[in-house]
Amino acid sequence: MTQIAKEKLLALLLEYPKPAGIVMGYGTAGFRARADTLPWQMIRIGLLAAMRSKVKQACVGAMITASHNPEQDNGVKLIDPYGEMLDQTWEVYANNLSMLDDDIHVLWDYLETLMTQLNIQPHDEAIVAIAHDTRQSSPLLASILKRAAQALYTTIMDFELMTTPQLHYAVRCYNDDGQYGHYTEAGYFDKLCTAFQNLLEMTPNTQRLEALAVDAANGIGAMKLAYMRQTLAKFIQIEIFNDGTRGHLNDKCGADYVKLYQKTPEGLPLASYTKYCSIDGDADRLIYFFMDKNQQFRLLDGDRFSVLFASFLSIKLNEAKLFDDVKIGVIQTAYANGSSTNYIVNTMKVPVACVPTGVKHLHHKALDYDIGIYFEANGHGTIIFSDDLKSKIKLAIDDSNRTMEERLAANQIRAFINIINETVGDAIADLLATEVILSILHLNLEGWLNLYDDLPQRQLKVAVRDRTMIQTTDAERRCIAPALLQDCIDELVSKYPSGRAFVRPSGTEDIVRVYAEATTQVEADKLADEVRKVVEELTK
Repeated sequence: MTQIAKEKLLALLLEYPKPAGIVMGYGTAGFRARADTLPWQMIRIGLLAAMRSKVKQACVGAMITASHNPEQDNGVKLIDPYGEMLDQTWEVYANNLSMLDDDIHVLWDYLETLMTQLNIQPHDEAIVAIAHDTRQSSPLLASILKRAAQALYTTIMDFELMTTPQLHYAVRCYNDDGQYGHYTEAGYFDKLCTAFQNLLEMTPNTQRLEALAVDAANGIGAMKLAYMRQTLAKFIQIEIFNDGTRGHLNDKCGADYVKLYQKTPEGLPLASYTKYCSIDGDADRLIYFFMDKNQQFRLLDGDRFSVLFASFLSIKLNEAKLFDDVKIGVIQTAYANGSSTNYIVNTMKVPVACVPTGVKHLHHKALDYDIGIYFEANGHGTIIFSDDLKSKIKLAIDDSNRTMEERLAANQIRAFINIINETVGDAIADLLATEVILSILHLNLEGWLNLYDDLPQRQLKVAVRDRTMIQTTDAERRCIAPALLQDCIDELVSKYPSGRAFVRPSGTEDIVRVYAEATTQVEADKLADEVRKVVEELTK
């Protein structure tokens, strides 16, 4: 049996050899690079997926995408059984496999050592769910990964074209015997669309939803939105642009482009709609925007989603008389605008936790709450609801001693929970959640934007000879090295009303990122520049 596995693996190594001198690291986004440099890596990640499944005795996912990257790139990341990101301890195994050359004996020795360490056998049962985005390179990469996993006696569920969040959802559903939903794409849409429809229909006096123009980044999301648009046509008019029929993936379009350049994407008719949004290439990020009466571009990013979702849930928890029994919180990073934090804490009376940058930190902290809401500034985020919260909601709905208003509010929360994809940020689910909240709270995009005013901010990069010279604490908000740097930043910040600034090293290159905000843009720019000079001086 082992000999057959080795022969299959050898055939793959000969067919897709590893280029000389190539080095890749597995991080939050998995492996990501130019697509033509990835085939050899798919062999290794296929083997790892099979072993992860054997260890967990559950289905794991392998998503082939490079998200918001250009079309010529691609990548792969693994999904753990509960629909979450790959356990960080396994990133070491991914990187170790990646470093090995194509010598079948060396590679097989490492696999055997690892299997002994993990107490698994090559013929133990394994199930790997594979999906990919619309990139031309994806089908080949998927087929290589599939063959590698099958060399270790793995059953493959090939979902072919899916968004990244859909695969996270499918893996979660498959492993909990359908309690979270049915693991097919039809099951995904049925759950989201039914919940959206139910929530609108049970709510009296909803505001009619305005037509929504969606920039789909010429990616996989366009295809999936087209299906949803048809299902929900009675409730909302969704018009899809940058649908892949003409432009290139993520080229001058998509959520990342809109956020980064603070301008509208190409391919949208700007005079025709009052409401726009952009998703990214694999549909896990969402950004809203509109043109105001002065034809100024106005953006609603991750902080705004946190505020909108927390506002809605706080209102409904209060109406259901459950607010005091439920631990709700918003999780942010140091990059969240100070005005959003102030509004959430002081106006909404919802606590905020700050964690280091990165979705894995946000997601992990959200698990501490009954309702944990998190969004990165780029529009990637979701809400996690505890089992205890879901039980309380069900009890409230079934409690005949409660008023009709209380039971309705509890029912609304239950329907809203079913719209959200708790496993990962999901542009399609978040779009539906946003639209239903706007309808129930009678808000348009301008009203949503006017909930609070962002403090002007500026971000800069500073090249340094060694990024490890900068060390931080307190969720990256304060420096502990080099000496004097934090004292200097504190002194500079004290000169500006509502001033705030921090610096943090890049995780991948020798640069330091500077963030500053203040009452005016001029002051924010000046504070950022002054902090930059201090960093340069103290890291010479």
